[in-house]
Amino acid sequence: MSWTYRFSVFTPTYNRAHTLPRVYEALGAQTFRDFEWLIVDDGSTDNTESLVSSWARVAPFPVNYLRKANGGKHSAFNAGSVAARGELFLNLDSDDSCMPHALERFDWHWRQIPDRSRFSGVTALCVDSDGHTVGDRFPADVFDSDSLEITHRYHIRGEKWGFQRTDVMRRFPFPDAPPRTYVGEGIIWARIAREFKTRFVNEALRTYFHDPTGRLMNRPIKIQAASAPFYLTYIRENLDWLARSPRYFLGAVANYNRYNLHTDRFLSSVRECLRSERLTVTVLIAAGIPPGVCLYLSDRIRGLP
Repeated sequence: MSWTYRFSVFTPTYNRAHTLPRVYEALGAQTFRDFEWLIVDDGSTDNTESLVSSWARVAPFPVNYLRKANGGKHSAFNAGSVAARGELFLNLDSDDSCMPHALERFDWHWRQIPDRSRFSGVTALCVDSDGHTVGDRFPADVFDSDSLEITHRYHIRGEKWGFQRTDVMRRFPFPDAPPRTYVGEGIIWARIAREFKTRFVNEALRTYFHDPTGRLMNRPIKIQAASAPFYLTYIRENLDWLARSPRYFLGAVANYNRYNLHTDRFLSSVRECLRSERLTVTVLIAAGIPPGVCLYLSDRIRGLP
């Protein structure tokens, strides 16, 4: 496949004109220049379009702007992977930044892999706005594994940052979901992990800014509740890791029950599981009902919208 650029730096955005300058400045400072900035605007109602247009006229790198009707971050990912003209697809969120040498180092690490056909990408560490490493480091400074093993065998937690091959992203699109539904990216990374390795490096390349207006924990419960079926999808597809990571799966079923309680699907979902799910999944979901009820009651007490 012929590519125009080495990287497509992909930024999905919705009403983030106030934080996008951070991304623009970070990309303008990159020491590696073989990239495009691919912005997928998920139906913003602020001045995002005019802001990006002004940058496109003067930016020292190509700016590819795509506007679409609001459909959620998962739909922006799908649109972006199709529109990308770069070999490597790097998601840089609309409220974050990265080191000036980030693309240069990603390119260097990628080129060190002898057989890249078996690999989908490289993942690095993040730091917060105070320069502190976010979450856990990897077991070695250069570590070849996959997202399932990293999560369930080594129990690595915390925000990380990496790219995927664009052709792999096109092979593993996000599932269709109604607008304003959160689809966890872990579903896709897990599917990719069953076919490809990732190189993990203990090098901080992204600055992660906590934005209280945009992260999942602050999205309305109605939006989070719509994600309940995707918790179940992850559990079904990765059940072979249950013995290695029981607490992770118990947390997933607790949230599955919690969000179903916020809808009218709870009783019907329990009945459906009893009728059609594997015994292990049914037992897991039953075990997750008490903590799910506790989380649901906590939501109600806090008056979450």
